[in-house]
Amino acid sequence: MTERIINTGEWIERWSYIQPEKTAVYSNGVPYSYRALNERINKLTHILLAKGIRKGDRVAVLLHNCLQYVEIFFAVSKIGGILVPLNWRLAMPELEFIIKDSRTRSVIFEEEFLESAVKLRDVVAVETCISCATGPKGKEIDLPDWIEDYETLMDNAPAEKIDVPYRTGDNDPHILMYTSGTTGLPKGAVLSHKKTFFNVLNAGIYFDLTRHDIAIIARPLFHSGGLIVELAPVLYKGGTVIIQRRFSPEEILKTVERYRVTILELPATVYNFILHECEIERYDLSTVKCFYTGGERVSTSLLKAFYEKGIVISQIYGLTEASTLFWLPYDMAHKKMGSVGKPVFHADVRIVDERGMAVPPGGIGEIIVKGPVVMNGYWERPDLTKDIIKNSWLHTGDLATMDEEGFVYIVDRKKDMFISGGENVYPAEVEKVLLSHPDILDAAVIGVEDERWGEVGKAFIILKPGKRIDEGDINSFLNERLARYKIPKYIEFVDRLPKTASGKIRKSLLK
Repeated sequence: MTERIINTGEWIERWSYIQPEKTAVYSNGVPYSYRALNERINKLTHILLAKGIRKGDRVAVLLHNCLQYVEIFFAVSKIGGILVPLNWRLAMPELEFIIKDSRTRSVIFEEEFLESAVKLRDVVAVETCISCATGPKGKEIDLPDWIEDYETLMDNAPAEKIDVPYRTGDNDPHILMYTSGTTGLPKGAVLSHKKTFFNVLNAGIYFDLTRHDIAIIARPLFHSGGLIVELAPVLYKGGTVIIQRRFSPEEILKTVERYRVTILELPATVYNFILHECEIERYDLSTVKCFYTGGERVSTSLLKAFYEKGIVISQIYGLTEASTLFWLPYDMAHKKMGSVGKPVFHADVRIVDERGMAVPPGGIGEIIVKGPVVMNGYWERPDLTKDIIKNSWLHTGDLATMDEEGFVYIVDRKKDMFISGGENVYPAEVEKVLLSHPDILDAAVIGVEDERWGEVGKAFIILKPGKRIDEGDINSFLNERLARYKIPKYIEFVDRLPKTASGKIRKSLLK
C-alpha cells in the first residue's frame, strides 16, 4: 500500500503537540492557541460524523472570514469530506445552482444569511443546516427548528480526538471551488489534498515561511487566494493568522503595527485603497518582510508609488485550477517591476505557442502547467475538463512573455474574463442574464479599465424593436440575479454589434 501524505485536517493536531500554547489564530482580536483550535476542530469532527457526513460528502460554507471557517476547513478535511466555499456576494440563483450542481446536503452559514438558507432549503434538498453567530458573542436570533446553532452543538460535543474509520488519499477531493464559467454557468474545480499540500510547499518557499511568521488573511476565505494561498501555508508551518469579518485599509495598517505582522499579501485593489486613503508614514510596517499581491491586473504606477514610500511589492500569479504558478523573488521585485516572476518549485510551468512549442524570450504564448498543483478536473464535467487539461497539461488561457533572464510578464487573457476588485467576472455569465430580459435582443459585455477597481464591466445592448428601457431598469433587473461586482458599471445602447461571418461577436472591436 502506498503511503499517503499527511491529511490536511491533521496539521493543527500535530502542531498542538509541538507548540500547544502558541497562538494559531486571532479572530476578531481574540487569540486561540493551537491546543484550543485543535480541541474545537475535534468537537466539530464529532458533530459532522454524528450528522452522517462521511468521506466524499459535500459541506457548503456561507460565512465571512471567522474562526469557525478555519475550524470547518480542517474538520471537513479530517473526515474526508469536500468543502464547498460559497461566495456570499452571489445572488440567490447563483447559490442555488452551486448547491444543486454539487449535490450538497449540508450547509453551515452565518446568521446574516438566514434568509438565504431558508430559501435554499425551499428549493434544494439540504438536510443539515447549522447557523454560526460569528462574533465573540453573536446576537440572539430565532432559528427555525430545522436549523441548529453552531456553538450550542460545540458546547455539547467531546473535545477528544476521534479516529476516522477510513483514510483519505492524496488525490481524494479536498475542496470544490466554483469559478464563474465562460459558458455562462459556474463550474466546480475539484482540488485534491495533494494539490493543497504542494501549494503550501511552494508558498513556504516564496514567502520564506517559518512558525514565527504572522500573516493577515485579508482576502475572503471563499477564494483560493484567501484559503489556499494565505491561510493554509501559514498554519501548515505553525505560524499565526489574523482574521476578522472585514478589514478596512486603515485597519490593515493598524493590525500590522499592533501584531507585528511579517507577511502581507493583498489584492492590488486594497493596496490602491491604502495608497489613496491612508497616511502610510504614520504606521510602523518595519516587521513586514515581504509585501505581495496577485490575482488581478497590477499597474506599475501603483508599484512605483509604493516604492517611493519605501515599500517594495512583489507579485505572484496563479488561478483556482492550479494554485500559484509564478512568484517574483522579493529581492528582485524592484528591478523586475511588473513581472510575476519565475515558475514555482513544485510544478512544471511553460509558455508555449499554438503548436505547444516553447516560445523564445520576447515571444508571446499561453501559460500551461503540469504537476501536483493541478486540479483533478471540473466537477462532473469531463467535457470541460478535456477542454482545459490536455495530455496532463492544464491550459490557463492566459498569455505571457518571458525575458532573457527567465522572468515572466502577463500580457493578456485569451479568454474574455476580466477581474474587478479581485473578483473574476466572465462576460458570458452576465450576457446570459441580460438576454433573459424580455426587452433585450442582444448583448455583449467586456472589461474596461477603472482607476478604483482595476477593471469593470461595460455592456453593449440592443433592444427589441419598439422597447424602451434605461440603465436604471437594467441595473434593477441585474441586482436581483447577479452579485454586484458582476453588474456592468457602464451600459451603452447600440443598434448593432460587430460580428464575424459565423455570428460570433468581435469583442476586440468593442474594446
